Amino acid sequence: MQLKGTLYALLAFGLFATHDVIVKFLGAHYVAFQIIFFSTLMSFPLVTFVLMRDQTEANLRPVHPWWTAARTLCAVMAGFCAFSAFALLPLAQTYAILFASPLLITMLAIPILGESVGMRRGLAVLVGLAGVIVVLRPGSTALSLGHLAALGAAVFGALAAIIVRKIGRDERTVVLMLYPMAANFVLMAGLLAFVYEPMPLLHLGGLGLISVFGFAAGILLILAYRHGEAAIVAPMQYSQILWAALYGYLFFDEGVDGATMLGAGIIIASGLYIVFRESSSGVSENTPVLRTRSRGMTAASIRIGPFLRRGRMRAGRRPRQAGEASAQ
Repeated sequence: MQLKGTLYALLAFGLFATHDVIVKFLGAHYVAFQIIFFSTLMSFPLVTFVLMRDQTEANLRPVHPWWTAARTLCAVMAGFCAFSAFALLPLAQTYAILFASPLLITMLAIPILGESVGMRRGLAVLVGLAGVIVVLRPGSTALSLGHLAALGAAVFGALAAIIVRKIGRDERTVVLMLYPMAANFVLMAGLLAFVYEPMPLLHLGGLGLISVFGFAAGILLILAYRHGEAAIVAPMQYSQILWAALYGYLFFDEGVDGATMLGAGIIIASGLYIVFRESSSGVSENTPVLRTRSRGMTAASIRIGPFLRRGRMRAGRRPRQAGEASAQ
C-alpha cells in the first residue's frame, strides 16, 4: 500500500511540474493575469464534476466569512505570485524558494492555530530559512521581481493553507473551492482589459493543459494519501526539483548553479525533519504541515481532506455492514 501511495504522489508532483512548465512557457508571451483568467475559466467544468458529489443541503454563505475572505485573498495572491515567479525565474530556483512554504506553515501555526513548536522544530525552521537566503544570495545578486514573487507565493500559500486548517472542518468544500475561483475570475477579468493579447490556438490548448494537469494531479494526490501515510507522501513534493532541473535543461536552456542546489538541499532537509518530527506520536497536536495536503499554486486546487474523510467513512461502514449481514 505504501508503495502505491508513493507512486501516485510521484506521478502527481510530476504532473504539477509539467503544469508549471506550461505556465513558464506561456509566461514568456502573456502576463500572469491572462494565464490565470483563462486557466481558471477552463477549470470550472472540471471542478464542477467534483462538487456534484457534495450532497450537503446548505447554501454558499461561509460559516467564517472573514477567515474565508482572508483565505480567498491569500489563495489569489499565491497563485498570481507563483505564476509570475515561474515566468521570471529558472524553474529550480523557483521551486527552491517555494519549498520554504512548510517552514512558514510551522511558524504561522503558532499564532493562528495555537500550536506549540518545540526548540527542535524551531531550529529546523531557522535552518530552512537560512537555506532560502543561500538561494537568494543577497549582496551578490540583485533581488528581482521574480524572487519577490516566489517569496510571495510561499508566504501567501502558507497563509492560505493554515487558514484552511483553522476553518476547514466547519466550511463546506464547495465554499472553499469556489470563492477563490470566483475571485480569480472576476479580478483577473477586470485586469485583463488592460493587458489582453490575442492567443493562437496552440496557446489556448496550453491553457487547457494547465487546467487538466492541475486537476489530474489533485486527483492523484487524493489517491496517494488514501494509499499511503502522510509522512511518506508529503516528502514526495521535493521530487519536483528533479523535474525542474530536467525540464529547465531540456526546454529553457537553464542550468542549476551551486548556490541554488545548496540552498534547496538545506530547505529540503529542514522540511523533511519537520515532516518526520510531526509524524512522531505526541510531538504535535495539530501537525499543520502533514495535514496541509493540497498544492494551492494552481488556478483551481482541489481540497483533499474532505475526500479522504469521506473515503475513511465509507471504509468504516463496510465492515459494520458485512458484520450485520453475517449476523443475519
